[in-house]
Amino acid sequence: MKGSILTLNAGSSSVKFAVFDGATLKDMVRGEIEDLDEAAPHMIARDAAGAVLAERRWKTTGQHPFAIALDALLEFADAHLGHDGLAAAGHRIVHGGAGHIAPEKVTPALLGALEALTPLDPLHMPLNLAPIRAIAAARPALAQVACFDTAFHHTMPPVATRFALPRELAAAGVRRYGFHGLSYEYIASYLKQQSPQLAQGRVIAAHLGSGASLCALQSGVSIETTTGFSALDGLVMATRCGSLDPGVILYLGRQGRSFADIEDMLYRRSGLLGASGVSGDVRVLLASEDPHAKEAIDLFTYRIACQAGALVNALGGLDGFVFTAGIGEHSAPVRAAVCARLGWLGARLDSAANAANTACISSPDSTVEVRVIATDEEAMIARHTQATIHLAAAQQEPRTWI
Repeated sequence: MKGSILTLNAGSSSVKFAVFDGATLKDMVRGEIEDLDEAAPHMIARDAAGAVLAERRWKTTGQHPFAIALDALLEFADAHLGHDGLAAAGHRIVHGGAGHIAPEKVTPALLGALEALTPLDPLHMPLNLAPIRAIAAARPALAQVACFDTAFHHTMPPVATRFALPRELAAAGVRRYGFHGLSYEYIASYLKQQSPQLAQGRVIAAHLGSGASLCALQSGVSIETTTGFSALDGLVMATRCGSLDPGVILYLGRQGRSFADIEDMLYRRSGLLGASGVSGDVRVLLASEDPHAKEAIDLFTYRIACQAGALVNALGGLDGFVFTAGIGEHSAPVRAAVCARLGWLGARLDSAANAANTACISSPDSTVEVRVIATDEEAMIARHTQATIHLAAAQQEPRTWI
């Protein structure tokens, strides 16, 4: 592909971006636009070696923050990339519903279909679609590709997707989907290249960041995961509760709590923050002398181990365990605590390797291979974008990009 690929991963107050060479998929630029919910957003871009290429702040002056941010990002791309410029933009879309099981080029019809999925994920979908609209307004001829976080989990067997609720709700889309799929897809592809034997086995990947989940990989394919209908389910997270007895929500409603207050509590005031009363940041909790901080970390690792046990059952055994994402890649104490709880499976850590964040941190006598792999959702988006554009060209489809 001639030109470059821009990848975008939009959150509530920031957008992570990267630029890849469209032919080689070489990583050229990475950066982030932060404070989009504030009066003065901040953009910083670095090259592959980490050197700062551009940094700026600006005032939104009443305009939509995503429109301002994307204009600034596109201006930077034009100045940095030169003649060939951008060939396409790829987007992480958190929810693809039941029907979107592979990356798709963005068309008016697809955008309408994704807007219709907003009730399934009202917090993330508007944020994911805003950059698409902003780029469409600024560069209507630029090809755009949607990459779905739920798509990787469509290989789960039907029994793993069901809730024991009235069947009409399943028909309306109330089912288990799973999230962090782009991260798990990258881990599966990495293992296939770097550890083919393990890639063909039974692996649990632990995406441990501010959002957290586990995925059971059988020969690189997702057969079960801890998140379900929403990204609230499963593990304890930075500010999200994880698995919860639904009776708690009924109780809170009967006590007069509003729907908006309950939603805000579950997404933004629970998890490590709620359990500790100190912070949702693992680094802060590990450094704290507050006993509640230790309780929160214990709860975090306990839930990881317990839910890993359930995934071992789904896999019928365990050959490997992979830690990834911010906490998984950088927190040796959390990795040690999780593996200690999984000792009954034969997981044994090499303490020195764990402290040094080496690729393989299990000891020679461990029957479970324990690895640390840096995930790369942006690289996965770039791969999908390149492949989707190539496919469209091969099929000689009309350019109906937004």
